[in-house]
Amino acid sequence: MREWIERIFQLTARGTSLRAEARGGVVTFLTMSYIIFVQPMVLQAAGMDFGAVMVATCLASAFATLVMAFGANYPVALAPCMGENFFFVSVCAGAVTGAPVPWPAALAAVLASGVLFLLLSAFRFREAILEKLPLSLKHAIPAGIGLFIAFIGLQQGGLVRAAPGSMVGLGDLGSGPALLTLGGLVFTGVLLSLRIPGAFLWGLLASTAAALPLGLAEWHGLFSAPPSLAPVLFKLDLASLLDAAMIPVVVIFLFMVLFDTVGTLVGVGQQAGLMKDGQLERAGRALFSDAAGTTAGALLGTSTVSAYIESAAGVAAGARTGLASVVTAALFLLAMFCFPLVQMVGGGVVIGGVPYHPITAPVLILVGSMMVRMIAHIGWEEPSEAIPAFLVIAGIPLTYSIADGLALGFVAYPLLKLLSGKGRQVPGLVYLMAALLCGVFVMKALLRA
Repeated sequence: MREWIERIFQLTARGTSLRAEARGGVVTFLTMSYIIFVQPMVLQAAGMDFGAVMVATCLASAFATLVMAFGANYPVALAPCMGENFFFVSVCAGAVTGAPVPWPAALAAVLASGVLFLLLSAFRFREAILEKLPLSLKHAIPAGIGLFIAFIGLQQGGLVRAAPGSMVGLGDLGSGPALLTLGGLVFTGVLLSLRIPGAFLWGLLASTAAALPLGLAEWHGLFSAPPSLAPVLFKLDLASLLDAAMIPVVVIFLFMVLFDTVGTLVGVGQQAGLMKDGQLERAGRALFSDAAGTTAGALLGTSTVSAYIESAAGVAAGARTGLASVVTAALFLLAMFCFPLVQMVGGGVVIGGVPYHPITAPVLILVGSMMVRMIAHIGWEEPSEAIPAFLVIAGIPLTYSIADGLALGFVAYPLLKLLSGKGRQVPGLVYLMAALLCGVFVMKALLRA
């Protein structure tokens, strides 16, 4: 057995051991396990079954992580992405097409983006985007999505609320949800500052323990058989893809998963010593894992699956090979038997007709804050780089639409470069993307006319 593991994962060549890989795999799971609690809560807003989404999340995460482990031999875990899941809900609410989209149709769009992701590998299109996409926009995308996620967390925790005149204002900080959110925010923030492995998980569990006596959560137990996957399994509405209004949805899903994957693989790859001469070895195989995960996830009943930057925590704990990913995948499968706990943490509470999620809200706020740090890498001294990046960062939360924020920046970038005499600095691929997104704006305007 040990010889087989050595042959597959090359532990000696990577300077690691079975113990280090196991430790790294556990740490990665602990740092990203919050998605098991948050994903069902998010997609429930689109009308999907809470328990079925949890099972789909665990299965899709385990499958994609195993593909990464054996295909690319990377210590990188995958799961449904924060950002893409909220975009999924915004699609269902009609923020992209101008009319509400049933969740089976949105799942079909996720499947189409995953299949396209797979097909594009034959033409090295994914690698071309890696090389040609402007760095300022690469860094602006996660920052803008981070602000959006944090804003949603502030809303769900009761820290901000709708206000006449200013559109948004401070919430009732004396209310139970707001106090619990603030407490969870401080507690989890302290754990993160102390670099405690699994800080998000411990923060969720501590908030749950505090919520029970306050009546902000209901005890359901800890373990049970996994819920049925039937409410979401293979429930895609493939016929909806024939509607032209779904084209921008598929394109944006495709762009988002690509950008998330690129940033994560480069970041974790550098930390794990997987970069050679500035290039990521076996990048095609790693990208295939995301595409396969997204495709399988849509069939199972969950939103876009991609690599998680939290894998860096496992690398810091010693992970260097795909064996750590095997450990993480196994833990995702075991988590399916913790549905009562997940239901208790992610279920939320309704007060005065307003739904709150004070247990998971701190996680959204803190994950958002981590994503915003990418703005440090933007060239703010160059206006033709800074302005499009700013439009993405500000546009996503202020339009309450990831798609609209991305479009603002991607259209502005080549336009500013061209009109300032720097048009030759812009790759043709970026002009093409800008033209496609202009088409998206036109289609949305026609749909709303």
